[in-house]
Amino acid sequence: MRLAIMQPYFFPYIGYFQLISAADAFILFDDVQYIRHGWINRNRIHDPNKSWQYITAPLEKHEHTDLIRNLMARSGEDWSAKIVSQVQHYKRRAPYFEETVNLVASLLAEAAGDSRISRINLVILRGVCRHLGIDRPFQVSSDCGFDYRNVHDAGEWALRISEQVGAKEYINPVSGAALFDPAKFAASGIKLSFLQPEEIVYSRRGPFEPWLSIIDVLMFNGVAGTRQLLDRYSLLAHPGVAAAA
Repeated sequence: MRLAIMQPYFFPYIGYFQLISAADAFILFDDVQYIRHGWINRNRIHDPNKSWQYITAPLEKHEHTDLIRNLMARSGEDWSAKIVSQVQHYKRRAPYFEETVNLVASLLAEAAGDSRISRINLVILRGVCRHLGIDRPFQVSSDCGFDYRNVHDAGEWALRISEQVGAKEYINPVSGAALFDPAKFAASGIKLSFLQPEEIVYSRRGPFEPWLSIIDVLMFNGVAGTRQLLDRYSLLAHPGVAAAA
């Protein structure tokens, strides 16, 4: 079984969905501290007046040490409607506007039943995968009761989870390769692989900004085109190659 683990991102870029597609099972890792200015509650879409803008699910006040699993989206503020409004400018330029804006609106409405940001993102990620025909089982780490007592550094979270779910291979984005000790994975009989996306460029009006939210990809490529882009990656088995890539 190939396992991938990522923190729960908000409408993430296509590389996140490549990772889901490459794995047999996927775990949303919400048992760690939330880091400001990351991708847990925001992402980037095109802006008609500049290269990009943020879409954001604002959070309730919290301590800087709070874990992702405990963070709540702000109540009393219709941020979902703001996001739907922010994507309206695509109507003048994107061939798949209607199907994509309907997807965004429906997923935000579905996610409104739970204010926890990790659960909001779970609904969004499952929904986008459904839309793209990616059929993978999802789990949320805080539901699983994992034992983290043998986690001593950042590279061991994935190792200990992989051991506990019986994974034979763990896949991580190549950008994080330096965190991992391949000898530790080998000692546990787990193959360590790194996903290297190809450069992804698609036709659009105006300057192209890479690695925007999957919303932007779907706007200009639709389901069929996005599915083709999902296959544009390599799995690097050698950590030295991955770290240097």
